[in-house]
Amino acid sequence: MRIRLTTLCLLTLTLTLPALASDISIREYRSDDTLLQMGRYRFDNGRAINLSVGIGSGAFRHPDDPPDVIWTIGDRGPNLTCGDLKSIAHVELPACREIRNARIYLAPSYAPSIYRVLLQDDGLFRITDVITLKDRNDRPLNGLPNPLQTATTELPFDGHGKPLKQDVHGIDAEALVRLTDGTFWIADENGPSIAHVSADGRIITRYVPQGTESDYEGARYDVVGALPAILAKRQSNRGIESIAISPDERFLYVMMQSPLANPDTAAFRKARNTRLLKIERTSMQIVGEFVYVMDDPKSFRRDPSDSPADPRISEILAIGLDKLIVLERTEGTTKLYETDLAAATNILGTPWDDIKTEPTLEQIDVADAAITPVPKKLCFDSADFPSIVGKTEGLARLNDNAIALINDDDFGISGAQTQIVVIRGLNFTSP
Repeated sequence: MRIRLTTLCLLTLTLTLPALASDISIREYRSDDTLLQMGRYRFDNGRAINLSVGIGSGAFRHPDDPPDVIWTIGDRGPNLTCGDLKSIAHVELPACREIRNARIYLAPSYAPSIYRVLLQDDGLFRITDVITLKDRNDRPLNGLPNPLQTATTELPFDGHGKPLKQDVHGIDAEALVRLTDGTFWIADENGPSIAHVSADGRIITRYVPQGTESDYEGARYDVVGALPAILAKRQSNRGIESIAISPDERFLYVMMQSPLANPDTAAFRKARNTRLLKIERTSMQIVGEFVYVMDDPKSFRRDPSDSPADPRISEILAIGLDKLIVLERTEGTTKLYETDLAAATNILGTPWDDIKTEPTLEQIDVADAAITPVPKKLCFDSADFPSIVGKTEGLARLNDNAIALINDDDFGISGAQTQIVVIRGLNFTSP
């Protein structure tokens, strides 16, 4: 199907300057909690690195939680690309030379987990509870890639180059929300998928793109194809990294980390249009789909680039019905945008979800199509605060309207540490 582009819609983005940096205060928290220590990993050439538990892939605080408590989540465990392995450990495995999509897992038995984090008055944080993600039989999950047939994925190897099996019980957990009943919803980057999780960490149901259900055959949890089929076109390692819940807990909001590889990776590398879904939670019906236009990669002041693939969405937070804070980042720079879906075009049910549509949503400029993208009001830019570390992936709202940010330290592989930053003085227009 071919779409005729028009110039009916002239509105693209609404950008508003944030509060002055001088009006914003930050407080940093770090931790010496022994629960974050994983031990020392030694490579075959004798080099060794100290691993730590990465807890900062997502964050959330429920309004009923204590004011100094947030929930966070860790992803698939310590892993490296072949390029990282060579630069960090000076190791080049045969698998890396022979297999294009190889990925190295240093702790393949690591079970992704949810963490209850207490912010202390002394500027430290500590872990007060760990909830391991597991199947219906209470067997812990792992972070290995799923054996996907309908989407590109990676082939896993251990740190010595031994092949590992892909696993339907693998999950790359990247974001979470917690409901009043104590259950969680988490976002998964690999599938991509979202999962409903019991209060004790058991996967109740995993929701995947339509048509990919058979890829999870044999899973010890329910699998439902409820997400749009086109999401299977996600670029490898760029699936769903954010999830939010409306204040009344009626709607879930899910956003792709990056534009889809639609129709191919070449389109992904140039694209700036990513997709945001609104889901009625009890029925799991998609009721809205919106276009969010990523920032110019040159605008990320700590690490500007020419590649549209560098910015990504790592978190969203609902501050009202259809009103979200979006965390858009590069490796070094974090921006927070306030958005309002009511002002954007709902493209649900249009040909933009048809894989036969040409050009694809990812290949167009929204200024040339009858689509109003999600408007964006810049609230915060970490480039103004040098002490805030990079790769921020978690975002939680505290009870005094402060915002907590947490970084993904990649399990300490490159020497990074987890940092939580509480920001006060941001000016949100929503209650």
